Amino acid sequence: MDNCLFCKIAAKQIPATVVYEDDELLAFKDINPAAPVHLLIIPKQHISTLSDCEEGHAALLGKMLALAPRLAKEHGVSVVYDAEGAPTRGYKTLINSGPDGGQVVYHMHMHMYGGPRPWKGMH
Repeated sequence: MDNCLFCKIAAKQIPATVVYEDDELLAFKDINPAAPVHLLIIPKQHISTLSDCEEGHAALLGKMLALAPRLAKEHGVSVVYDAEGAPTRGYKTLINSGPDGGQVVYHMHMHMYGGPRPWKGMH
């Protein structure tokens, strides 16, 4: 898409703090973070919303979701267990779809939030 912000970031036309990249995905830091760790995971292929995904996108969606725990670990927010086996730390993933879903940039993307709470505007 000619005027898509995330397509321009994926094409290196707009700078971003990239934390992961392969042939299909790009992950970078959000420029207006809502949490101590706030990353965006995008497919390089332009897909406007999650609602535009088809069965053929299943592997790409799975790859996006599978990347989240790896990035959480790299950024120190993965779930770990204390001496009694209770979980500590953690992160949240979110895909907004459409205007009522809170989507602002119409290039499908997954947010990964983590770090000590409270986070801005998050429950």
